Amino acid sequence: MQFKRAGNFILNKLRNELPAHLSYHGIDHTLDVYAAAERIAKEKSISNYEQKLLLTAALFHDSGFIKQREGHEAESCYFARQYLPLYGYHTAEIEFICGMIMATRIPQSPQTYLEEILCDADLDYLGRDDFFSTGNKLFEELKFEGLIKNEKEWNKLQEGFMMTHHYHTANSIKLRQTKKEEYLNLVKLKI
Repeated sequence: MQFKRAGNFILNKLRNELPAHLSYHGIDHTLDVYAAAERIAKEKSISNYEQKLLLTAALFHDSGFIKQREGHEAESCYFARQYLPLYGYHTAEIEFICGMIMATRIPQSPQTYLEEILCDADLDYLGRDDFFSTGNKLFEELKFEGLIKNEKEWNKLQEGFMMTHHYHTANSIKLRQTKKEEYLNLVKLKI
């Protein structure tokens, strides 16, 4: 498994091929999810091998946005199946990676602890100090695509999403849940 080469490949593909209007689902989000997954994984004491599979999934998880928003997780798996064999990944490893990617589909549905880590890493920002600045990137992206019209719609969407979202790992619950609830209350005040 050539983890670093596979990572460099998909990061270059994302830099060169993601639509420019993706202010949230861009390379910065991918790197953010990677860093959060790495941090959570250290707390879980997973093996080096499992960590490489997890971090590969983090790097590929939103690559499907190159093609489309709706169903991008399946497209991300298509890219994983197409390119990871070139870097020595075996079919079983790729399917395991795709399981992690598909678990991030909203509503999240993790079945394994690695899927839980990736799901929590994907939405780590909900309980961080950069919640509003990161959320604003998503607002701009959705507004550009005509999926929301204004801040009122955005705040209602955020409220509904945050009320149903929950973190899965003990690390994320401990580090992010309280702050997320504070932000949810602030969002409610805007409506």
